[in-house]
Amino acid sequence: MPGDPQADCLFCKIAAGQIPATIVRETQTTVAFRDINPQAPTHILVIPKAHYTNAAELATAEPAIAADVLREAGEIAAEEKLDSYRIVFNTGAGVGQTVFHAHAHLMGGRGMTWPPG
Repeated sequence: MPGDPQADCLFCKIAAGQIPATIVRETQTTVAFRDINPQAPTHILVIPKAHYTNAAELATAEPAIAADVLREAGEIAAEEKLDSYRIVFNTGAGVGQTVFHAHAHLMGGRGMTWPPG
């Protein structure tokens, strides 16, 4: 059923506490943790606890939880004292999504170019 944890999903396992991660914040609907392959001095993933393949699926099925993900990214950016930051949602393998559980990349702490690579 959409939204239910998936037994083979890395991020579902992190959200359930079955796989360790460096947790930054946790709410009733989200978990945020440091990326194990950071692309910026601050690189934190913010995920919904509910399993949806990508941000569009999440926003369609659970718009309030999609908003929670964005709100948490902003709160974490403030806690990390980032005055500038980027929030990225990848959708599909062709643009770099490797874990098919919706997640936001919060990145900051260095200059970034546009358009991204």
